[in-house]
Amino acid sequence: MDALSLARWQFGITTVYHFFFVPLTLGLVWAVAIFNTLWVTTGREVYRRLTKFWGKLFLINFAMGVVTGIVQEFQFGMNWAEYSRFVGDIFGAPLAIEALLAFFLESTFLGIWVFGWDVLPKKAHLAAIWLVAVGSNLSALWILIANSFMQHPVGYVLRGGRAEMNDFWALVANGHVWVQFPHVIAGAMATAGFFMLGISAWHLLRARDAGARDAFGRSFRFAAVYALVASLAVIVVGHGQAQYMVREQPMKMAAAEALWRTENPAGMSLFTWGDEEHKRDVFAVRVPGLLSFLAHNRFTGEVQGIRDLQAEYEQRYGPGDYAPPVMWTYWTFRVMVGAGALMLLLAGWASFAVWRDRVDASRRLLAWLVPAIALPYAANTAGWLFTEIGRQPWIVFGLQRTADGVSRAVTGAELLVSLVGFTLLYGALMAADLYLLDKYGKAGLPAEAEGLSADAARA
Repeated sequence: MDALSLARWQFGITTVYHFFFVPLTLGLVWAVAIFNTLWVTTGREVYRRLTKFWGKLFLINFAMGVVTGIVQEFQFGMNWAEYSRFVGDIFGAPLAIEALLAFFLESTFLGIWVFGWDVLPKKAHLAAIWLVAVGSNLSALWILIANSFMQHPVGYVLRGGRAEMNDFWALVANGHVWVQFPHVIAGAMATAGFFMLGISAWHLLRARDAGARDAFGRSFRFAAVYALVASLAVIVVGHGQAQYMVREQPMKMAAAEALWRTENPAGMSLFTWGDEEHKRDVFAVRVPGLLSFLAHNRFTGEVQGIRDLQAEYEQRYGPGDYAPPVMWTYWTFRVMVGAGALMLLLAGWASFAVWRDRVDASRRLLAWLVPAIALPYAANTAGWLFTEIGRQPWIVFGLQRTADGVSRAVTGAELLVSLVGFTLLYGALMAADLYLLDKYGKAGLPAEAEGLSADAARA
């Protein structure tokens, strides 16, 4: 492989590893904060035990996320030096704010929360975990502001062969941010919801102790509603994101549907086997008008196809192939949507069981929810692959091609060595994370009044 391909593989692999941890952190922290609030407001021991239990799993995942995220920062300056030179004036600003403001906020108050049990007043200790939740999600916001510039550049001027920021608030108000951020946060909450559902279901299937059954029953009821609301939110905000994509990145939507020619009304593909080289269908099953509805909220309306967009982009940007890898874009989109649909079905079933007070009797549901922990991970990973692959051949849409962003000083051999090293290292970290989550997830609740003073235990 050449340096460009190796650099792309390395960043893609490290990003997938990193984003394995991020959604659970973003979603689970709110649940920990809510259980902590219930303990402080009611004084009931069961909520302290649930706070400790889910908090421990949150901490394991948070630590792994930090370790895997740091390497990405170095890759911008090393593997993607030309990209950093071209857009560093813009891209660096939100990343610096994320590190100096949001990450320091969450990490500082996380330390206060971890070591503040029995030391701080309960309300001050509670405030710390809520600040961790705010900081974690602010961190995601600033990273997505940086990513959204790559998807839809705004607030810049080209000067001396570089893109320089001329409007910081345009960067913050970028329309892409405000469809992408809610989608990511809703997906993170769904991830946490299914994580909690699966672990609670595992304990409900096996627990004999009445206290443990009561605690995990409460946890299950919370997680069912949390997962259902989040899954619905993913669909609603995802619909808005798709409509924004049709306007600003029509080639990505055309590739997601293997839509070779412009159609009005446009049908949505249920299954397509296409010929990418000649940009045509070999075999396709489409639902008439449904893609127009997705794009325009009505069953008529034009959706541009790959062939027409290719001709338009050649006139605008010059010769070249402006279609992303259609097979990857098409199937990652379907994995994301398919996993999301299964999540909505299972979350709805779990919520119905809670409403009918039939959780204990729903043994099949409980059994299915344990492996269903993997569904949001599949959806998150496929979603990011779709987002980044579907933007190709651009690293910054309309401004810089990916081939022009790779460093000229790093050799293919150096990239190959670091690619293998990072892949093995991150694989080991992921294995360690899974082992620890499995170990402490199965261990059950901490003992009553564990880590509390006698006065606090009686509260």
